[in-house]
Amino acid sequence: MKRNRRKYQSPNVKNIPAFISLGIIVIGIVVFVISLRGLSRPSAVTVEEPTMNQTEFIERLVPYSQQLQQEYGILPSIIIGQAILESDWGRSELSATYNNLFGMKSFHPDNNSVNLVTKEHVDGEWIEIKADFKVYDSWEASMKDHTLLFVNGVDWDPYLYRGVLLADNYRSAAKSLEAAGYATDPGYAQKIISVIETYELYQYDL
Repeated sequence: MKRNRRKYQSPNVKNIPAFISLGIIVIGIVVFVISLRGLSRPSAVTVEEPTMNQTEFIERLVPYSQQLQQEYGILPSIIIGQAILESDWGRSELSATYNNLFGMKSFHPDNNSVNLVTKEHVDGEWIEIKADFKVYDSWEASMKDHTLLFVNGVDWDPYLYRGVLLADNYRSAAKSLEAAGYATDPGYAQKIISVIETYELYQYDL
C-alpha cells in the first residue's frame, strides 16, 4: 500500500531574484544618504585647524586694537599679546567656535555662554575644571568686552585693572594684569611680555 507523499514545495524561486535586487537597491540608497551626511557634516577637527597664519592673525586684530587704544587707552600690544596667548592664534575651540579670544568667563546667567573644560593653577599645581565662558558674535565684540573689563573693573572692585589701563608701556601693563589676577598662571606677565617681544607687537602701540 502506497502512502500518499506530499511533495515539498520550496518558496517561489522566481521571486528570489526580485527580493535580492530590492535589497541591493535599499542598501545602495542608505549608503548614498550616509555619504551625503558625511559630506555636509563639518569635521570635529576643523575647529583646531588654523584658518590664518600668525602674520594674518596679528594683522586681523591690529586695526580694531588701535581703535580701542584711541577710545580707551589700552595698548594694542597687550590686546594682541593676550589674544595670541589665550586663543592659541585663534585656533582654540573657544575662539574659533565662540569668538572668545581672551578666555573671558561668564558670571551672570543672562549672558550667552558655553560650559567648557579649562585649566587653572591652584595651590601650586594645574587642575582641570569646567567653567562658563562668554560667547560673542565676532572677535571685535570679544575685544571690546575685554577692553571694557579694564575700564569698568569688576563688581567687587571697579578699579581692579586701572594699572593696566593707565600703563604707558607693555611691561607695566603685563605686570598689572598678573597683579590684578587676570589669570591664575604665576608666570602670566612674563608670557605676555615674551609674546609681545617675540612678534614685536609694541610697534602697533600708538
